[in-house]
Amino acid sequence: MGTTGELERYEQRFRRAGLPLFIEDLSPTHDIFTRAAPLLVVVFGIEMLGATSLDWRWWQNLLAALGGLVALVVGFGLLNGFRGRPFWSLPTRFGIPELAVFVFLPALLPVVTQEQFRQFFGIAAGNLLLLGVAYVVIGYGLIATTYWGLRRLAGELANSVASLIRALPLLLVFSLVLFVTADMWQVFAGMPTAFIVFSVVAFTALSTLFLLIRLPHEVDAIERDAGSGPPLRRSQRLNLSVSLVIRQWMQVLVVSAGVGLFFVAFGMLAISQHIYDQWGVTVGSWSYHVTLLNHPLVLSASLVKVAVGIANFTGLYYSIALLTDSTFRTDFLDNVSTELRDLFTARAEYLAMRDADASTGSPVRDA
Repeated sequence: MGTTGELERYEQRFRRAGLPLFIEDLSPTHDIFTRAAPLLVVVFGIEMLGATSLDWRWWQNLLAALGGLVALVVGFGLLNGFRGRPFWSLPTRFGIPELAVFVFLPALLPVVTQEQFRQFFGIAAGNLLLLGVAYVVIGYGLIATTYWGLRRLAGELANSVASLIRALPLLLVFSLVLFVTADMWQVFAGMPTAFIVFSVVAFTALSTLFLLIRLPHEVDAIERDAGSGPPLRRSQRLNLSVSLVIRQWMQVLVVSAGVGLFFVAFGMLAISQHIYDQWGVTVGSWSYHVTLLNHPLVLSASLVKVAVGIANFTGLYYSIALLTDSTFRTDFLDNVSTELRDLFTARAEYLAMRDADASTGSPVRDA
């Protein structure tokens, strides 16, 4: 039979791996919004400024802000009393009453002081959006997965660089041909920077969509390969899918950045000012001209735009190849499968421990 401490160690391991939904009886009021409490308290305090106005004198705004702060504190204090807690205590659980106070009480301040009903809806909608973001980020372990990635950055970077070295010859087959064509330069060099950024975001979304379509099959395969414990619930499968998406992003980012830097360096060596003029392409908003071994080099805004465009196409191709090409797929999923197999085994042990505690009538955890 397991102790509460042993169960907590398993749950902490799931959180650190970015898989908090592997924890049974995960409660939004106890586990998710409570962890977001520091952020919610800061936002709640800042929103006392909703009682102020740009048309008032400074001392009037100061009094209004203090009055708003008092109103917020008293409102939450009264709720504490209604919930049987000390007046000055921070809530240990965020149920519907606490969340409703967080959403609507600050929104009432501009209504009371200035009769600004539009601000009421704006503040309330913003608070609801913040709660939704907190639920997704904390509930699906995005922070933990990102932290996991940072802790594993050296290993992941080494894997990504190895993948880049293996993938580079194949990637250059089509990208190098595109890079030395005048049409490609005329297309990307004439694009506004904002549109280049938009294209990067759009291609990232497209590759993520493809990954999400393929992931259910891959998650099934990983689960069968692990062969430990009961099947995952839908929310747990979604949590695992989000973790795999973030891990894939890391590899695609390294490969795309490597390809982009390669073409910046290659473009400086191969694309001279004479070729710019011959192709009818300007250097863009900025450029630097240097000489290396009597050979003129040009680093320009247009070169960077073209390199980013090529890297963007390459990243999309590589993200698809990770799950369709046998070589890239094996490199990506083998490392993930080995780690997840251990987590599935730990989950089976954790569930068995919980079942043993439940059969003896011991409290499993405070849900």
